[in-house]
Amino acid sequence: MKTFSVFLLSVACCFAQANVPLGTAGNFAVLAASAVTNTGPSVITGNVGISANSIASITGFPPGTVVPPSTIQGEDATTITAQNDLTTAYNNAMTQASTANLTGQNLGGLTLGPGVYTFNNSAQLTGTLVLSGAGFYIFQIGSTLTTASAAAVVAINGADAADIFWQVGSSATLGTTTSFIGNILAEASISLNTGATVAGSLLARTGAVTLETNTATFAAGTTPGGFGGPAATPVPSSWILVLIGLACVMLYQTRERWLRRLKNS
Repeated sequence: MKTFSVFLLSVACCFAQANVPLGTAGNFAVLAASAVTNTGPSVITGNVGISANSIASITGFPPGTVVPPSTIQGEDATTITAQNDLTTAYNNAMTQASTANLTGQNLGGLTLGPGVYTFNNSAQLTGTLVLSGAGFYIFQIGSTLTTASAAAVVAINGADAADIFWQVGSSATLGTTTSFIGNILAEASISLNTGATVAGSLLARTGAVTLETNTATFAAGTTPGGFGGPAATPVPSSWILVLIGLACVMLYQTRERWLRRLKNS
């Protein structure tokens, strides 16, 4: 019986995580509080905005490009609302029940399914992290997120960049030529080194976003698994495993009841 219970618990954890509602913050490829600074010919698909300063605090466009019809916005009702929605999303991601605690492990070399993964302090990615399967992925990081040069996050088997969330307790730094997937929700700042690319949104609650010849987009079809598609649902094969597990438990319990009756007769 214990074996079946453990099996069901492990399967159920895969579906425990829920979507993180970005609200109007999801309309921004880059959203900061204090400033957005760019160096070099970055290309941003999606709105760029700040919520606590004028548009003059968004610098480096040109040489950077914001692809139309996306716009650059300083502090106004739209960006303030987006920051409020970001706070709601940040708190949502931070408080979801953890599937596994990965504190002390390097994300590089891991293959993970949908779930909520916790780091009590910092998280490091060196090499390649593979996210496999349709569903929501939430990374709860207590302090900093850092990627090494040429690090990568890869989505396969239906994993979708729109359903990946990185809740970062302080600041995120992506190394040179990192290929990154998912929405970064940082308490403080976000910095991209030269050549780093992101399929997802860069959302900083209290600090700045710094770019240096980067590509950031939340347009559809930019990564394996797509981005901006419909909310993912568990794949059929996973539901079959759940049903098989339940059937096994029921058969086991029925057998135990019959054995008790025979013993007492």
